Order: sequence, then structure tokens, then C-alpha cells
Amino acid sequence: MPPECADIVIIGAGAIGLCTALRLRAEGREVLLVDRDEAGSGASRGNAGVLANYECVPLGTPSVLKALPRLLFDAKSPLSISVTALPQLAPWLLRFARESLGGRAHQHAVTLAALLGNSLSAYAPLIDLANAHSLLRRDGALHLFRRQRDVEDAAWHRELRHELGIRQELLDRGELESLEPALPAEYTRGILFPEAAHLTDPFELMQRLKHAFVAKGGRMVRAEITTLRHDKNMIAVSGEDFRVRARTAVVSSGAWSASLCRQLGDRIPLETERGYHVEFPMSKPLLTRPVCPVDLGFYLTPMAGRLRAAGTVELSRIHRAANPRRLRLIEQSTRRLFAGLPEARSHWLGFRPSLPDSLPVIGRSPRARNVIYAFGHGHLGVTLAAETARVVSDLIVDDRHQGELAALSPARFR
Repeated sequence: MPPECADIVIIGAGAIGLCTALRLRAEGREVLLVDRDEAGSGASRGNAGVLANYECVPLGTPSVLKALPRLLFDAKSPLSISVTALPQLAPWLLRFARESLGGRAHQHAVTLAALLGNSLSAYAPLIDLANAHSLLRRDGALHLFRRQRDVEDAAWHRELRHELGIRQELLDRGELESLEPALPAEYTRGILFPEAAHLTDPFELMQRLKHAFVAKGGRMVRAEITTLRHDKNMIAVSGEDFRVRARTAVVSSGAWSASLCRQLGDRIPLETERGYHVEFPMSKPLLTRPVCPVDLGFYLTPMAGRLRAAGTVELSRIHRAANPRRLRLIEQSTRRLFAGLPEARSHWLGFRPSLPDSLPVIGRSPRARNVIYAFGHGHLGVTLAAETARVVSDLIVDDRHQGELAALSPARFR
């Protein structure tokens, strides 16, 4: 059977792929969206739901580099590294350490801040198309500090955000209580990010984006893509019982993207941050907005009918089963904060595609110019999905962003 043809094929139907597909289709482009799983069912479903337009600080910073030994050997640390995966992770960790140095980390923050500046406005037309306004809350987000050491450790982050023009308000205990009366008294300081937003149901947003894409005539196929080949002026995309030739291919397969890139000769140092969530059902929310106790390293987000505790970082193999110790840590820590929580009803593991400089890859393949990469957003996949879609659309039209995207180019890893 000869392969079908498409103008644009998008590989991966997470937040990045869905936003890109809907935007391109709304612009009148022929788009085929392919994923092996249900659209939006991966990390786009189980994340903390925070549209964190303030989170320009990269994962790797001088303070994290200094604290790394303590973090790695503390059983209650928000960062965990699998010992058995260390040989595989060692090259990535060395790059991560280098990118965490002050000058490099500062430049990465500048790049992230530029992307984040448009992240919410880029969502506006897609939210309209998906009729998803009811899923969005614009109540800001909070970081909480229990110990003076935490406040001091965050000083570099605060100064950096201030330099980059990100609104933040340092709060005392009384101001925290007025915003969130249910917060434990042990948290005496906080930072409010008033321009942040959150989703009451991330998966429902993914579903509405999908339905809007299909309603506009977009095509979707359930298939696992195993082969990506550059063939003259076309891209051959194939898997079991599936073949398509496209003028342009967009790789947005999250943590599974690197293997497709290698088939084109592009080696991207992509690793997986395994993130977890635990949910507690409740009819009346404990919180108004997402809060992150920085010593715990996860967010507590009020969602429709439940409180979701989501986050931490576990560096390990992508196919390894969920680590019950990480789930237990999140659940026990949440119960310590809020007494009388009901029995948890959801325990989830997802995979964040992470690069050592905390920047995504957005740009054309150096070896196949009609392949565009859009992955590696780490903790900011949902936050940056609509802005990434806008940039990808502009690249397809006339490459107008190619020069200014040098910091995000896959060629930076050569």
C-alpha cells in the first residue's frame, strides 16, 4: 500500500503537539496529528496545572549545584537520582553541572523569560477556539518558605526575576494568611506571582484542544512512529501499519523525541525527569491558587473536585516502574501540611523531557530542514505550549524566528 501524503505531520499529541496542530489548522494548513496514545494523556495530563509565566529560573543554578550532594543523599529531597541509571545519566549530569554555573544559568534565564513573556497571551486564541475559558483561573501562584535558609537560598532567584521584569511580591505571614487561610503556620514568608494562572483540569483542556482541532477539519491517527527519514524534499514517517510522506514534520514527542532525532543524525542530550502526583478528592478547595512549599519541591494545586500535589524530580530510566517512595513522600508531606485529608484516589507517574540547560529545542533540524523540533520543555511544557506553537507556525511560514532562536536550536549541541 503506498503511503498517504500530508502537508504537515505532527508527531506527538501532548500539549505542544495539540496547540501546534490547532494553531496551524486555524491558519488553514493541512495537518495530520499522530500519537500512539490518547491525545494529552501523558505529562500534559498529570502535571501541576500551573501556567508558570514567572518560572524563568532554570533547574540548574549555582545554588542547586552547591546543594547537589545534600539533595542527592537526603531521602526526603525533592531531587532523586537512580543509582542504577547513573552510568547512562553521567554525560547529561556533567553537562547539567556546566550549564548551572552563574553566567550560563543567567543567560538561560534571559532566554526563558523572553519565551515566557508571551506564554499566556499566546493561549488566548486557542482557549477561544477550544471554548476552554472555564478551565482557566488567573489567581496567581505562591512560593512558600518555612526556613530562613530557604529564603536566603532563593535570593538569587528573586534578584534574577526582578532584573528580568517579572512581577513578584514578597509576603509576610499575615499577608499569606489573608490570601490562603488554610496554610500551615510554619510557613512564615512567601512570594506571590500575581500574573500566573492555573488550570482546573489539564486533561480536559487537552481534550477540548483536540476536539477543536478535529472540528476544524484536522486529522488524527493513533500510531506509534518508529521511523523518520528525510527523502529528497519530503519526510517519510512510518510505524507499524502506518506510512505517510509529508512536506514538513514537527517532532513534539516529549521524552520520546531523541530517538527520532538520531535517525536524522541529530544527537540531542535529552533525559527524562520523572514527575509524580497524588490527588485528594474534595468538594470544597483548601486553596485558591497553586502553592509550592519550596522545601518540599512540589505544587499543591486546587483542581475541579480535588487537590493535586504534583512535582519533585527523579532522574531515572524512562521504562522503570513508578517509585513508591516518591509517591509516599508526596502524600505524607501533604498530609503533614493539611490534617484530615481523605484517602488519595490518584497516584501518577509522568515523564518530563529535560535538557541540561533547561531550555527546550525549538527549531529546524540541521540535517533535514523540513523537520522542526519542538520538545524538551521540562517543567514548562503546558506553560509554553501555545507560545511554542506560535513560533513553530512562524518557522513554517517564513523562518522569521530562526535567527533569534539560536539559543533554542538543536545545533547548539554540536
